[in-house]
Amino acid sequence: MKLLYFADTRFPIERANGAQTMATCQALARRGHAVTLYVRPDTASPQRDPFEFYDLPRTDGLTITYMSAPLGERWRRANFLLSAAIVAGRSRDTLVYTRDLGLASFLTQLPSLRRPKIVYESHGIAPVVSRELPELLGKPELAASPRKLDRLDRRERRVWKRAPAYVTITRALADDLAERYGPRPNVFIVPDAAAARAGSSPVPFHRTPLAGYAGHLYPWKGVDIFVRALAAAPGVRGLIVGGHPGEGDRARVETIARECGVTDRLEITGLIPQRDVAARLAAATMLVLPNIASTISERYTSPLKLFEYLWLGLPIVASDLASIREILQPERTALLVPPGDAHALGDAMTRLASDPALSSSLGTAARALAGDYTWERRAERLEPAIEAAARA
Repeated sequence: MKLLYFADTRFPIERANGAQTMATCQALARRGHAVTLYVRPDTASPQRDPFEFYDLPRTDGLTITYMSAPLGERWRRANFLLSAAIVAGRSRDTLVYTRDLGLASFLTQLPSLRRPKIVYESHGIAPVVSRELPELLGKPELAASPRKLDRLDRRERRVWKRAPAYVTITRALADDLAERYGPRPNVFIVPDAAAARAGSSPVPFHRTPLAGYAGHLYPWKGVDIFVRALAAAPGVRGLIVGGHPGEGDRARVETIARECGVTDRLEITGLIPQRDVAARLAAATMLVLPNIASTISERYTSPLKLFEYLWLGLPIVASDLASIREILQPERTALLVPPGDAHALGDAMTRLASDPALSSSLGTAARALAGDYTWERRAERLEPAIEAAARA
């Protein structure tokens, strides 16, 4: 199948959406699809190679094409939408795949003879995310207007009703969409994934207990809770792999660490190459996924770090959220704690530090799940959606 994947973002980009897009396209190409990924040029100079940036081998069948990006947000966006429509309209035997709600909505409004077949991948209900995210980021001034929320709701409804195939990353998201906009056929639930890694890491109890976290430092990711949990687990050290230099989140986390008196037990690496993340986490004795309670975390998240954690064979402590329970089982493949409860997280970390048998059992069980969440397995799960759209 010829697939056109459109992502209106500079590329490569340091955020999880870029890694997820690149890995999905590469995995689909490895399964024999002819994939062209359309993105905006990298803003770094010299321009970085996406395969090297994301530590992925070059794959026959995956072509990356850079679309022009005029200055000015309005003109840039209009150019992207029109260029995508033109490219998609050149051939009726191609299929458009995108996570871009605005693009999907635009394409579904084209005349039927020029309308491409679309697979839309949803990572959340846009008006809900736009209403909630400013508060989660601590930026209430960015709150969307009622007019914008209404516009986003209309787009969501249109794509839900018209896209030939619809992918969600959690079952909870699919349920919420159906409740909000009504039932529809061809809905496919496909969680995220991680790169397969050879070998299993034994739980290193000869080391000082070390709890590791990888990812961005946004408040809603629960990093603040993790730092406070270290204060409640005095025998455990902390490792945070991440921290974008262009954002102020690291300063906030460091301030909390000073206030909690854990600076001497916490290392923050800052942003490091993707290929080095697993090696840094492998030094840990446990891994944490401390998302706070929110609709986004509870219903819409399929975090890449979770699937990366599984491959390391280390015990996991995660927030007890519906989206996480779609992957993990309490006391069998992870310890689950109430979201936002630093003391409960600290108690769980202390429990793992003092119970080698439990840690080994949880780590082994987590590792056993990993093979079902590779990018290749994700591409395989996406193929029924692609076939459904092709038949439409």
